[in-house]
Amino acid sequence: MEERLQKILARAGLGSRRKCEAIIRQGRVAVDGEVVTVMGVKVDPGHHRITVDGRPVSGPQRTVYLLLNKPVGYVTTLSDPQGRPIVTDLLPDLGVRVYPVGRLDVDSGGALLMTNDGPLTNAILHPRHGVHKTYRILVRGVPGETALDRLRRGTIIEGNQTLPARITLLEKDSANGRLQVVLHEGKKRQIRKMFAAIGHPVLKLTRIAYGRLRLGRLRPGQYRFLDEKDLKKIFSGKIPFTIKNIPD
Repeated sequence: MEERLQKILARAGLGSRRKCEAIIRQGRVAVDGEVVTVMGVKVDPGHHRITVDGRPVSGPQRTVYLLLNKPVGYVTTLSDPQGRPIVTDLLPDLGVRVYPVGRLDVDSGGALLMTNDGPLTNAILHPRHGVHKTYRILVRGVPGETALDRLRRGTIIEGNQTLPARITLLEKDSANGRLQVVLHEGKKRQIRKMFAAIGHPVLKLTRIAYGRLRLGRLRPGQYRFLDEKDLKKIFSGKIPFTIKNIPD
């Protein structure tokens, strides 16, 4: 797959994309033996030999882990045919392509992990690792304990059985209820469908944690990079796979 030369150099750890553009302009980069000094050249690193100062460009892709507070109105895809803002619009040029871990629909906000690490993504999303996600929600009306027990035990939503959930009523008034919901799965719009099924539609939904990794003080649109201690919090201890290039 062909990519812009400066992007390939940045992903190989030679610096920011701007720095790599300067390296190209200086005549230090060659593709198949021919010096390239202009921007916009696309090459396939799997089929072309790229050198900087005569040395081959190689090495593992830099891994990136960050936690974003997704604002309402952004979609968790890398492109959108409807032209809506996407979560990567909120990030700087990282030199690598990152993607969301799990879903948050356009009407929901809160904690969203972003990475380019496939094993991490698979480990978080696979039920066998038991990574739970915690949400705070506002619903119309106040659900009774009988209705909530249906959801706690697991219920049928559109023909699919949900796993048991931990649900706590935090606050209520005459019109609405605030609850905390902890899930070990993440089917599309699952919480909204669960509460719609018992007659209490969700008015607001915010994810506040993956495992013990909490959103904290991040405001909507803000993000922070994660280190090994952060990643361990997701899995409540031992990370179930090997992480390369872990941040210090």
